[in-house]
Amino acid sequence: MTNEHFDVLIIGAGLSGIGTAVHLTQNCPDKHFAILERRQQVGGTWDLFRYPGIRSDSDMFSFGFAFRPWNELKTLADGESIRQYIGDTAREYAIDEKIRFGIETEQVQWCSAQQQWVISARDLDSGQARHFSCDFLISCTGYYDHKAGYLPEFPGVERFQGQCIHPQQWPENLDYRGKKVVVIGSGATAVTLVPAMAAEAGHITMLQRSPSYIMTVPAHDRITEVMCKFLPNNWVYKLSRRRNIAIQRWIFKAAKRWPQGTRRFLLKKVAKQLDDPAQMKHFTPTYMPWDQRLCAVPDGDLFSAINSGKASVVTDQIETFTETGIRLTSGQELEADIIITATGLQLQVLGGTQLQLDGKPLDINQRMTYKGVMLQDVPNMAWIFGYTNAPWTLKSDIAAQWVCRLLNHMRAAGLQVATPRDRDGNLIAGESMMGALQSGYVQRGNTVLPRQGRAAPWRLLNAYEQDKDMLLQEPIEDDLLELTEKASQLQANTPRNVRAA
Repeated sequence: MTNEHFDVLIIGAGLSGIGTAVHLTQNCPDKHFAILERRQQVGGTWDLFRYPGIRSDSDMFSFGFAFRPWNELKTLADGESIRQYIGDTAREYAIDEKIRFGIETEQVQWCSAQQQWVISARDLDSGQARHFSCDFLISCTGYYDHKAGYLPEFPGVERFQGQCIHPQQWPENLDYRGKKVVVIGSGATAVTLVPAMAAEAGHITMLQRSPSYIMTVPAHDRITEVMCKFLPNNWVYKLSRRRNIAIQRWIFKAAKRWPQGTRRFLLKKVAKQLDDPAQMKHFTPTYMPWDQRLCAVPDGDLFSAINSGKASVVTDQIETFTETGIRLTSGQELEADIIITATGLQLQVLGGTQLQLDGKPLDINQRMTYKGVMLQDVPNMAWIFGYTNAPWTLKSDIAAQWVCRLLNHMRAAGLQVATPRDRDGNLIAGESMMGALQSGYVQRGNTVLPRQGRAAPWRLLNAYEQDKDMLLQEPIEDDLLELTEKASQLQANTPRNVRAA
């Protein structure tokens, strides 16, 4: 049975996968690597989601790669622009030549005797089994199931005579012109869909069980536009990126330190944008800011749609679907030709790939993450996981750089295997790595995610400044990272830790 071997294999050609591959190309030019991608093109999330208005929920100066400036002035970029940006990056750095498209990874197994990962996959076009091996494995698959989103069991859903759509499986060329549309949800997807569809729909209603915090951001970065007239572009990019990162971190820190004051500030901003004060009941959450992610809307487009009368918000619970729409527990009935269930994600780790160590399945939800990059007791494997309280790419960029530092250190020291070991019982069994968020999808997925530890490096810091120091400045070696020589060099069957010079 044929087998292709690589120094490094990356699973996933989305934002994290392409970024990690560029870092490998730049920092580890001696490494022979490839990317396995289930889809037929790059983009990951941004190739999967195709619903109207799909856009980033972070500004692009900080959401884009640190090594390749985002040079447009639209603050929240649309999905097509982001797909183009990822694709252009892959071509510019010749990463596209290293991607194996249409390959679905089914199982990855660490073989201690050979000190390698053995990967079982399938070619989705031919159905044939494919086999790979590598010295170091990097998962860039994100944290949710790309095949299916979360869909609650709605009573009477089979009675509905119209179209029922989940945004993750958006039908091509959906005609909603002049139709009555109900969007179930109050998160980022819902607040994006409503203004995007309002102009052409007959009327669109956002049906939410409870409100979310919504913050308006400028659609066009005028400060950067002015700076471009006086400063070199590379200066402008660095300054704008640094500014936006600082603003985001300040908002998050303020929300945690002064929750009531931050709450008043956010709600006051919303109130100024609504013509009808009675609408504030739909935008006043019961939780504190950043207990769940904030939703960003460019130039308050959601509020403009509501003020125009083309869109409305209803806060209630569903009693049952009917033939013509939805009946609520209050007795109100919402008529609909199309119902969109923007009900969230289904969490999944490693893209659904089964993980084994020497033939034994490993439960990821019983392990902690080491520096948010490796998994406890799992050799030579990194999991590139971005921020959930800041632009994803800020963390994925520095995590990939740390992996490159590790690989270079191992090569220089003649080491073959790196395995994080918990020596002090740091595990907190009931708390997942995303436990700081109270979002529904996080609570539902708590049982599949890695655990938190009592302290760093087993505990996620969710703090860009501290993470940069830990991943880019601190020595690679510490008492928790077990480093082992190549099997042929070992004189005894006992791993040794080699101290940094």
